[in-house]
Amino acid sequence: MSRLELLTPEGLRVDGRRVNELRKITAKTSVFSQADGSAYIEQGNTKCLAAVYGPREVRHRNQALADRAIINVEFNIAPFSSIERNKRSKSDKRSLEMAAFIRQTFEPIIFISQFPKTQIDIFLQVFQNDGGLLQICINAATLALADAGIPMLDYVCACSAGCIDKEPVLDLNNLEESAETPELTLALLPRTGKVNLIEMESRLHIDKLAGVTELATDGCMQIHTILNSVIRQNTEHLMSRLNA
Repeated sequence: MSRLELLTPEGLRVDGRRVNELRKITAKTSVFSQADGSAYIEQGNTKCLAAVYGPREVRHRNQALADRAIINVEFNIAPFSSIERNKRSKSDKRSLEMAAFIRQTFEPIIFISQFPKTQIDIFLQVFQNDGGLLQICINAATLALADAGIPMLDYVCACSAGCIDKEPVLDLNNLEESAETPELTLALLPRTGKVNLIEMESRLHIDKLAGVTELATDGCMQIHTILNSVIRQNTEHLMSRLNA
């Protein structure tokens, strides 16, 4: 599909959204009883489960750090998650890259100095991939960490944006990504607006960077409202159970 077909003259995209419109997001926490914290997110047709364990004893004592916890991230994508049925192992280069991005995003945000000689494990499983993998994994991890009660500076909210026919567009789906649309993923802290991650794998003209970044920032703030609502609803539910 050519880029011309990705955006109609009326400004509508292939899935009917406007250029500045997020895909529908549904999320919930405490979905996995064996984990210390867990969350499930659907953003459009992309679906991800996050589970957090810890802080707990380090598996290999020689890796323990005396002054802080270590963050371990494992990312896995199901073979049936997309049309291309490629089996991807945890040691796959792309999976390792994704895990590294997520670990680097959360290391400065979690109060790891409060938990010396321990580790915090974040497991991410993607069941369906329709674009925006990195952003949905970061948002799922944020919810799961909050659900586990692990102290953080702030939420970390992530969103992607790109450029179709020189027009900035928000939250690309898989079809738009597959058309080699220039795209960046932005993660920030909503209270301060501090950018915690910018990831971009394709070229984007410098003249379009400000507009695309501004759109991604706006998407992050919209996502923060949704994630905050999910956490508040779960907290209220737990409080009602305790008071029953």
